[in-house]
Amino acid sequence: MTDQTSKTPVLIVDDDPSMRAALRQWIRLAGFETQEVATVDQALVRLSSSYEGCVVSDVMLDGEDGMTLLRRVKDLDADLPVVLITGHGDVPMAVEAIRAGAYDFVEKPFDPDLIADVVRRACDKRTLVLENRALKMQLSDSAGLESRLIGSSPAMQALRRQILHFAATDAAVLITGETGTGKEVIAQALHDFSPRKDGPFMAINAAALPEAMVEAELFGHEAGAFTGADRQRIGRIEAASGGVLFLDEIVSMPMALQPKLLRVLQEKKIDRIGGTKPVEVDIRLISAANIEPGEAVQSGRLREDLLFRLNTIELRVPPLRERGRDALLLFDTFLNRFAVQYGLEPPVTSARDEAFLQTYAWPGNVRELRNAAERFVLNAPVSPQPLEALVTGQRDQGASPAGGGLKELMDAYERNLIEGALRRHGGRIADVMRELNLPRRTLNEKMTRLGLSREQVGLTDAAEG
Repeated sequence: MTDQTSKTPVLIVDDDPSMRAALRQWIRLAGFETQEVATVDQALVRLSSSYEGCVVSDVMLDGEDGMTLLRRVKDLDADLPVVLITGHGDVPMAVEAIRAGAYDFVEKPFDPDLIADVVRRACDKRTLVLENRALKMQLSDSAGLESRLIGSSPAMQALRRQILHFAATDAAVLITGETGTGKEVIAQALHDFSPRKDGPFMAINAAALPEAMVEAELFGHEAGAFTGADRQRIGRIEAASGGVLFLDEIVSMPMALQPKLLRVLQEKKIDRIGGTKPVEVDIRLISAANIEPGEAVQSGRLREDLLFRLNTIELRVPPLRERGRDALLLFDTFLNRFAVQYGLEPPVTSARDEAFLQTYAWPGNVRELRNAAERFVLNAPVSPQPLEALVTGQRDQGASPAGGGLKELMDAYERNLIEGALRRHGGRIADVMRELNLPRRTLNEKMTRLGLSREQVGLTDAAEG
């Protein structure tokens, strides 16, 4: 007997109490849990498409019979095994039952070992069916998530796994990451792949609302609560009940309102402005911040006790510069989407463009990359430019043409690589040397040969480091 078997339920359907008792004893001795009912209607209340075991039913029942139960179970879930028992030795009925989808047909009187073996095989089959369904659903969810969160880097693969895992819970999630990394996309995915997917998804940017409006937006108000409040208004938290409330830029929420939000998370109730009694709400809170939460606490922008409630789960979204070749994949995806949107041919990227995609720091992350792809598509038919010129706004200063030879393309790649490192580290040469694993002399020689200097990339005050 295995632990899995001992947790598998078997529904016994028989209007004879003595037969139910006998079946209960034999099936429990075989290592299964039993549930017992006397009628078809009582049985159907216990069953669903996620039922983990099988049904064992007598054919002869008061009211609707076992054949009716079989047909109704098959309407509910064609793969839920039903074992029928009869004492009449009716061969035509047995044939009809098997054709109607019965898993097996057992004739009374029967050997207890026989019924135990039939139940065991039926439950094994059910376990395989449910495992296959779960796997297909997981693969479907994973594919759906990949179309939203594009990228093959290990960081993005790990993030997608985390999202699918945590979406099934109701815990509060704090999403951290730089501006433009896609935090709202992740919040939406946590909603859409969760049991709350049919409920509302309410998003509010705490930084975009005037401070005087934040409380009314979140908590709502009663008619007459203040000047201009001529009617009751439901707040975003209450409107999100049954679903997800997404608070972007949570650290911009006024400190005076943070204790009220903490109370909502603790008590699952809100107080409308001007209200006389609390209103119960059922929400999952997902929040986002573009600075480190600990830093926000230290600077007095976020209450520590609220942070403890917000970050039951913390998801970090990596910046684009940490995602390897994902920039190429994302750019190609956006390129094709915008080409279709504007009815244009997707432009071809050069080796120089691809080198820039991988070496530029992308301070605006995916949002900046998306904007660059749109501009690249729109400019291509009338004034094609290297991607670097479109993004940085700098004129082409003697760099290799798109169709240059190998040496020119390698120089362009090196130039973009070093320039990107200079920008990332604010011109601190020691940090650039460390990132590129280059000695000082080699780095200086390459910068001289490629016409690069800190001044040229707008870092005139950079420290020597």
